[in-house]
Amino acid sequence: MVRRPAVAGMFYPAESEELALTIDGLWPSQKITPQEALAIVSPHAGYVYSGRIAAQTVARVVVPDTAVVLGPNHQGLGAPAAIMTEGSWLMPGGQVELDTELGRAILAKSRILEDDWQAHSQEHSLEVQLPFLRRANPNLKLVPICMARFDLDVCQDVGRALAEAIKEAGRPVLIVASTDMTHYESQASAEQKDRQAIEMMLDLDPTGLYQVVASQGITMCGVVPTATALFAAKALGASRAELVRYTTSGEVSGDYGQVVGYVGLIIS
Repeated sequence: MVRRPAVAGMFYPAESEELALTIDGLWPSQKITPQEALAIVSPHAGYVYSGRIAAQTVARVVVPDTAVVLGPNHQGLGAPAAIMTEGSWLMPGGQVELDTELGRAILAKSRILEDDWQAHSQEHSLEVQLPFLRRANPNLKLVPICMARFDLDVCQDVGRALAEAIKEAGRPVLIVASTDMTHYESQASAEQKDRQAIEMMLDLDPTGLYQVVASQGITMCGVVPTATALFAAKALGASRAELVRYTTSGEVSGDYGQVVGYVGLIIS
């Protein structure tokens, strides 16, 4: 199975040379010594809006040979909790192979996940992360997980499966939670709501994150992948989280009446 790009030419350039130049332009110009990390949180909008935060976040961590990327299911296709364990993802400039060994181990340890390619076929939230991760490590292998809205126990199940499989693999793996924050509210409203969710992430509190998003009506599309990543990171020994940056689409568009929020965090 070769998964072809769904949003090349829309969210990011479709030509390999143009994409490489775009990533280089978004990459931090100052010299950075990447730090070891268990997980990151990274946005997934078009690169003109959120690409710089994604680049700044990925550039600050060591990207090992395998990344597990968790994203929300925007399209409603396929299994509600879907992992792909075999094949590759075609991207401008080459293919990203899937880490079949780790993917199968995660699948075997979860009572929720299903091996299903259809959920991934048109989903942009995972795809847009790959050029940044591949810029940091050209040898990257991928384990993609696409999740619909779920109760907290599903986040716990998949997070536990992730942590157990990574521990048994005995090698570095980076967990990437792909999410945007508040959608289409005023700048003031988005900042106020997103601040509450970010505080929960900085506290490494997946339950608190899930609850505050629900109680405050925060339109954070990737709350389930992010809570899942937090459960996994905590089980792997995470002790701190660091905010890289928060911004909104208003910074680019100039429209502060209807913004989307973007955040980058590092969990170690």
